[in-house]
Amino acid sequence: MHSTSLFTNPYAVEVLQTKKEELVEGINNPDHLLNWLITNGIFTPEKKMVMSYYRTRIEKNSRVLDILVSQGERACRLFFYPCLKQVEPNLYNSVRRYVSDINESIGDARRQLVGYLLEKDKDWIEKSKEQHKEKTDIPRQIKRKRGIIEKVKETQSLPAAKTKKDHSDTVSIFGAAAKGDLSNLEKMLKENDINAVNSSNETLLHIAAANGQIAVMEYLIKKGAKLEVKDSQGKTPLHRAAEKGQDDAVKVLLQAGAYIYSLDEAAKTPLHLAAQNHHGPTLNRILKEEAKRYRNQHNFLHMAALKDESSLAQMLLKNGASVDAKDEKGQSALSYAVSRGFETTVKVLLEAGASIDSNVLDVAFDSNNQSIFQILLEYFKGLSPDTMVSALFKAVQKNLHGIVAALVDKGTDINVYNEMGYTPLLMACELGKTESAEVLIEKGASLKEKTPSSDTALHLAVQAGAVAITSLLLRKGMNANITNQGDQTPLHIAAFHNKEALVDILINAGAKINAVTKELVTPLHIASQRGNADVAQKLLQHKANVNVKDKQSKTPLHLATELGDCAMVELLINSNADVNVTDREKKAPLHMAAMGNYLNIVKLLLAKKARFGAKDMDGCTPMHYASIKGNAEIVKLLLMEGKNKHVDDKNIWRKTPLHLAAEHGHSDLINLLLSHGSAINALDNNKDTPLHCACKAGHFNSVNSLVSWSQGERANLQATNSLRKTPLQVAEFNTTENQAQIVTFLKKKMFITK
Repeated sequence: MHSTSLFTNPYAVEVLQTKKEELVEGINNPDHLLNWLITNGIFTPEKKMVMSYYRTRIEKNSRVLDILVSQGERACRLFFYPCLKQVEPNLYNSVRRYVSDINESIGDARRQLVGYLLEKDKDWIEKSKEQHKEKTDIPRQIKRKRGIIEKVKETQSLPAAKTKKDHSDTVSIFGAAAKGDLSNLEKMLKENDINAVNSSNETLLHIAAANGQIAVMEYLIKKGAKLEVKDSQGKTPLHRAAEKGQDDAVKVLLQAGAYIYSLDEAAKTPLHLAAQNHHGPTLNRILKEEAKRYRNQHNFLHMAALKDESSLAQMLLKNGASVDAKDEKGQSALSYAVSRGFETTVKVLLEAGASIDSNVLDVAFDSNNQSIFQILLEYFKGLSPDTMVSALFKAVQKNLHGIVAALVDKGTDINVYNEMGYTPLLMACELGKTESAEVLIEKGASLKEKTPSSDTALHLAVQAGAVAITSLLLRKGMNANITNQGDQTPLHIAAFHNKEALVDILINAGAKINAVTKELVTPLHIASQRGNADVAQKLLQHKANVNVKDKQSKTPLHLATELGDCAMVELLINSNADVNVTDREKKAPLHMAAMGNYLNIVKLLLAKKARFGAKDMDGCTPMHYASIKGNAEIVKLLLMEGKNKHVDDKNIWRKTPLHLAAEHGHSDLINLLLSHGSAINALDNNKDTPLHCACKAGHFNSVNSLVSWSQGERANLQATNSLRKTPLQVAEFNTTENQAQIVTFLKKKMFITK
């Protein structure tokens, strides 16, 4: 009878709220879950920063679930599948079993969620469909389609009108029915004529009902006359009686069980015909029969609301229809009229006293119809403060600013906090809902309120890139340097989210360009670390300090180099960044470029006179790190730049780059270093040669390269380390994968075996 798309309940939201405690306890890796939520487009990448403010796993999980609920049904469904299934399969299966138990007990009312939680369990779904079909679908179809089924059957079983020789008899039979001449009707009527039809496909019962011949009707029904046969206009005998206002005839047909919801060719029920012909007593009788039979599981008032038949609705209400009756889906006529946007019918129902409950408000929001909501508020009475607050947050979420204004004018607390610790203004700013934010600000919303992580409305507006809201907040007197719990200013937020358009606005409003957080991080640090070149360029134009150091003594150039962002490195260097500046571990950007295998950045830094032989606190040069990584191109570049001077530089463990190349199994790099003069038998602080290191690590190719080197000094196979072990003895002692191969190779080279 109704479109299923109108009835969408928040099933996934309900399950998430019901199982929240279990979910909060059961999610062991909230950061892994966050990555999945971001990958699937449920959360923005920026949510990672928000979550970093929560210290414990429980706090993080609880916050994530609260955000999911606030984002609605789709977000909660995607949370369960695929995200939860991938991150916590055991927990997912527990929730799935819970939903399965519910579904088996109530049929497919929750199919929406089951389709997600049981996506792969096709056998279960098909079985559930079959079971539910047996329990509900067939009885309902039989009841609702009875008129159509009967018509088909009757077309096959009804006798045709009499042949010409009997035509006068047939006419006499129908005439007798019309006049109520029961005596003659009984004489003329043969057994197979009881359901005979005339040229208009009318039966004797149609004729008797239309003319109000009660005695004839009772006789025909007793003899087996069909109640649901339809004439050429699709009308049943009940239609004909109701249309003519034959109230007693209607009573007889209803007592005999006539179907009250049968539709004629114009999609009208008997009640419609009684109403349009102003037969009040007949309409009232059918309404009472409906209440008696169906207890509001079907409802004429609902039908009128769905078709925007406001006049009919008004007539039904005057004749005793229950204005707040719920149908089998638990919906009122008002909720249907609201969902379709039928303003006149909504007003008729409200004027008759229809209740505006939270369900009606939800339907109004789903329809996104501001004028309907305005009508509801005009008739508002008795809604709880919680319902009004919930409506205010929903209006903000959908940016229905007219509704926001109306709710505030109705007395809803403008500075109330929701379960996530947000006020309506904070939510509007975070979502970038400009019109709603403007309404709230103009209506007097407090600008001092903060989120649980101490973000202000200004922080959130900047994060959303909402230029209009940001400008309005600053004009209203908000401090451009206000900080959150990490001492981040709105300018830090603009740098993090690459909101270039807001940098000028904030700086012009007095934002300090070199403001620092608790970790001494400036906006330029953040832009450099995030690779946000647009904001970095803008900050540098405003004279941001390019060589400022954070708590780890890292400059923006350090951070850009760590990221491997060549364009950002070039931008910073061209803005006079010091290429030889060192951090707390005495690492220069060149160390980091070598560690990260960033060849192009190494070239940029060397071109700007970066010191290639500089040592960090571990005594490592950039070449040490390039050797660990096995990057021959970077090593070659460093050797050429230093003219091989630093080829045997030793770190605090007295290891040369050759030691590290051997230790990490980079045989090609070993040959390169040896060809540039590296000492093949150099000793580290354990008196290990590079060959000792290669044997200890079990790298056969490195051992082979060292032993097979024949240009100049050769590897000393008899050299002993501080434990008086030769490379062969070191190899024999270790249990590496290539041990046997290395031992056999060395023994042959030492002529111990053939």
